[in-house]
Amino acid sequence: MITPILLCGGSGTRLWPLSRKSYPKQFVPLVGETTLFQASAQRLSGAGYAAPMVLTNSDFRFIVTEQLASVGIDPGAILIEPAGRNTAPAVLAAALYLQQSDPDALMLVAPSDHVVPDAGAFRAAVAAGEAAARAGQIVTFGIKPTHAETGYGYLELDGDPIAFTPDFSPRAIGLKRFVEKPDAATAEAMLASGRFLWNAGIFLFSVQAILAAFRAHAPDLIAPIEAAIAAGENDLGFFRLDPAAWEALDDISIDYAVMEKADNLTVVPFAAGWSDLGGWDAVWRESGPDAQGVVTSGAATAIDCENSLLRSEDDSLEVVGIGLKNVIAVAMPDAVLVADATRGQDVKLAVAALKAKGAKQATEFPLDHRPWGWFESLVVGERFQVKRIHVHPGAALSLQSHHHRSEHWIVVEGTARVTVDDEVKLVSENQSVYIPLGAVHRMENPGKLPMVLIEVQTGSYLGEDDIIRYEDVYARGQGAKG
Repeated sequence: MITPILLCGGSGTRLWPLSRKSYPKQFVPLVGETTLFQASAQRLSGAGYAAPMVLTNSDFRFIVTEQLASVGIDPGAILIEPAGRNTAPAVLAAALYLQQSDPDALMLVAPSDHVVPDAGAFRAAVAAGEAAARAGQIVTFGIKPTHAETGYGYLELDGDPIAFTPDFSPRAIGLKRFVEKPDAATAEAMLASGRFLWNAGIFLFSVQAILAAFRAHAPDLIAPIEAAIAAGENDLGFFRLDPAAWEALDDISIDYAVMEKADNLTVVPFAAGWSDLGGWDAVWRESGPDAQGVVTSGAATAIDCENSLLRSEDDSLEVVGIGLKNVIAVAMPDAVLVADATRGQDVKLAVAALKAKGAKQATEFPLDHRPWGWFESLVVGERFQVKRIHVHPGAALSLQSHHHRSEHWIVVEGTARVTVDDEVKLVSENQSVYIPLGAVHRMENPGKLPMVLIEVQTGSYLGEDDIIRYEDVYARGQGAKG
């Protein structure tokens, strides 16, 4: 069996405003109906694959379980990283944790935010590298380059150039070295040589092989991560790595720590399509532009446009482009991006500028996701706020009270079980309940369908940290949101 290791703790900025720190691109349906994370899990499942191990952070843990459940995948261990430390600590933590239960396992390490249209072809590539991995090789997967890309690292083949033919079948071959992201002239030369592949950051190896590689090339990482596992805690089906031990780790990628130093490297070339969706230009390519080079998504209309991407993420917000050429326009309820299509990699500059001016849109998503569901603010005034709250079937908010605000709840879909001090009652659609300031209260969804209510808050302070939590099925502490 091969154990997939899904890495999904990142928070990319190049796909802002759809991808933000609080809800990054792997959890968004950028291409197709499923999210990138769901598609990654589905691609690495089925015969020959064990339940996936996931490494993520505390903010995303319930999003991970919710999205896997919605596509019928039961995860294995979900490891919670206390802080982002790049891919080397994450991979080593996965290997040491897996060693406890299956020391002879094969690990397939993959980012969870890539697009691979042909899942069957990818599984065939994995199968082509399995024998080498079982023999102790570190196997990586190199992508056939389609253009002289300067945003990717490269892999140099150890031998003759690869000839990709229509009947090309993947096979494991020697890998000479990893190459850093090149300048444009170097990328053109590498593309012309036929001896270089894009580095996808996907690896297949045995637990023992990768642990031996860390002992040889990055031994300083081992003791802190062993300590983080030894002092870690099980929490509601998750495993929290110990924060104190984890904080001592360097921020370092698996390439720098191990791959560029190892001498037991093998590569499986892959030519069936791949993208890391590293910018809106990549989304445009993967979305299948029409004959005029136009891609529209959601409530978007293009009139006499060329080579442009128009996207609306709100059904009530119409985006119309007239006579546009080489333009990216992405509209969210709280932010709009308009950019020259050739400046897709510079979207991160917009995020930095918004952070500098203190705009919450830089990092916060309009929907605020919680273990029990999500909410969005509809109207915010000086002493009032109106929210729409969506509670998943069977879910419950914490038993709580507030120092500075009262609340009025109106159920608009489903039925809520509401606790106010000592009273518990069912509140159905078009019924309401008042929560006085200081009252101990809770809302639950006892039904099998989502429950939606409108919440009207009034008071002198409406911050999410105005909460005294008495009981919580999700084991969150005082001051935690929701």
